[in-house]
Amino acid sequence: MNYVLKSGVWPTMITPFTKDGQIDFPGVESLIEWYISKGVVGIFAICQSSEMFFLSLEERVSLSKFIVDKVNGRCGVISSGHISSSEVDQLEEITAIAATGVEAVVLVANRIAAEEDSPSVWISNLSKILEKVSASIPLGFYECPYPYKRVLTESELKFVAYTGRFFFLKDTCCDTLMHAERVRICKDTPLKLFNANSSTLASSIRLGYHGFSGVMGNFHPELYNLLLDKINNEKEYDELQDFLGFSSVIENQGYPMNAKYYLSLEGLSMGIETRSKDSTTFSESNKREIEQFRNVALKMTKTFYKE
Repeated sequence: MNYVLKSGVWPTMITPFTKDGQIDFPGVESLIEWYISKGVVGIFAICQSSEMFFLSLEERVSLSKFIVDKVNGRCGVISSGHISSSEVDQLEEITAIAATGVEAVVLVANRIAAEEDSPSVWISNLSKILEKVSASIPLGFYECPYPYKRVLTESELKFVAYTGRFFFLKDTCCDTLMHAERVRICKDTPLKLFNANSSTLASSIRLGYHGFSGVMGNFHPELYNLLLDKINNEKEYDELQDFLGFSSVIENQGYPMNAKYYLSLEGLSMGIETRSKDSTTFSESNKREIEQFRNVALKMTKTFYKE
């Protein structure tokens, strides 16, 4: 397969909902346009940020198809929607998401085997899936932290990389030593490594990672674009890395509600409603924090986009 995934920023797309809990498709369209205006190379749709564990298969498929159609080739689109445990249901999910026209279908590492299962069991289970999935479908992997976090072991990563069928890994190991080892393992394979962790992003890119795919792409993807573009200018852009790393702690304060509120401040017609959390818990203090955070982010943007 000659497919090559673009390097750069792939934000993990959130799902806007209406007040009665339905997918807000006009809100989805406005978010797509916002991502594209910020210069992302692609969108990672139907992932945990999208609340995929709270979407039916029909919703996951219709949402993925809507995103692909609205993007219309202006940037890349990859989708997961892979939430089931049984092989039969996983094959249905993979096939259905692939049919929406995405560039690649992203599998979730913790869906392949139970938490207590060994790497050999994980590899065996994945092998059975790959035997039944068309080799023409480009694939990826996501080390999703829910319902449990499975960071790929060396043997699991080697197996994935050397199948030649995987082109994307959303890495959540947050470990610079492991980053170096993973670059070594994936050398001369089509598997590209994308860091989800802001604090280790610059060091991982210098080691050989291909970009960023994380929740903070829903706040200021343009600053991540800038960091990736200027990564070798250490003196000037270490300050930007410091800001991105430190500010990423905001993701622990009511995400994705906080991202939705941030996006409303960006001018998007979007409420903070979610299916995964109670939106009434997002307090006035939380809103003030996001407003202040955005003010600082805007100042950083002006500082670094001097041209």
